[in-house]
Amino acid sequence: MAGPAAPEGYAGGPGAPGVSVVVATRERPGPLGRALDSLLAQDHPDFEVVVVDNAPLTGATRELVERKYGERVRYVHEPVPGLAVAHNRGVAAAEGAVLAFTDDDVVADPHWLTALTAPFAEDPRIGCVTGLILPARLGTPAQVLLESHGGFAKGFAPRTYDPARPPADEPLFPFTAGRFGSGANMAFRAGALRAAGGFDPATGTGTAARGGDDLYAFVRILTDGHRLRYTPDALVWHHHRETEHDLRSQAFGYGAGLTAYLTALVARRPGLLPALLARLPRGLAHARSMTAHRDAVQGAVQGEGRGAVQGVPGEHGAGGHPWPRSLSRLERRGMLAGPLGYVRARHRVRRLPLPWEER
Repeated sequence: MAGPAAPEGYAGGPGAPGVSVVVATRERPGPLGRALDSLLAQDHPDFEVVVVDNAPLTGATRELVERKYGERVRYVHEPVPGLAVAHNRGVAAAEGAVLAFTDDDVVADPHWLTALTAPFAEDPRIGCVTGLILPARLGTPAQVLLESHGGFAKGFAPRTYDPARPPADEPLFPFTAGRFGSGANMAFRAGALRAAGGFDPATGTGTAARGGDDLYAFVRILTDGHRLRYTPDALVWHHHRETEHDLRSQAFGYGAGLTAYLTALVARRPGLLPALLARLPRGLAHARSMTAHRDAVQGAVQGEGRGAVQGVPGEHGAGGHPWPRSLSRLERRGMLAGPLGYVRARHRVRRLPLPWEER
């Protein structure tokens, strides 16, 4: 989409868009269409949209993109399953100097892309920017439960994370990547992301690792010396999964993705191992305390009634919505399964080249 020149601080080639928005999807044409409609309504002056169709079983996604969106959206096919693999294919296809990523189950605020990408022009040391994710609807008990215990939101105050000045209130920095943002609302300076090797293809939804692709990228950007900024002005509305079964799968996946991404860091950047080991005891204590806190909250609700719940993660008003112990157990089981899942996934993609390096 043509528009005014990109602001100073971008580094696109002649004629290239300032920003590329990458959406990876698999057999979800309904939600995808809703997401694309919101992306094409952005007020940013200079961007393109790239849809990566990941290991499709039918031609539904391609048909939707070509029939309804024509030249406004580019269609890219990636036959190897896995969210990180699909994102890497999008990195290779994208022409922008800044690469924004979102999911097919979001609706983006019209100002989302402008807010998400502005920090790159303001600060040349910014390598990654993340934004605010709020629920699009809270219509089922599973959706309410997830949002009551933090959801995807990282707060309403902007924050910059600088590896040269580790935050005093983050003793596990930079390995607390879940605090930085989420994959449904993130952007990277293209050169920095490619230099870091992109997303680890053995992580993410669709692999045995179950997740962690976004967390891995956040930490790689920081350990390469770039700053990461969280800006709540960049807002998307996320359609949470609706059923208890979905929530159980999500809980296990969160745990698995956490330890899978840490395994990926050690495998690909062995020099980070001493720093990780130094923080590991506190990290394990933190993980245990989070699930134990949820268990304690549940006990308080059962013992004292609806008004007993205060200060749960995210502080979204969890009164009357205790986190089930079964989900805490699933998270812990996921943490145990994550490293092996990563090893299995890495074996599957061990000969897979980075798409932008293919000959």
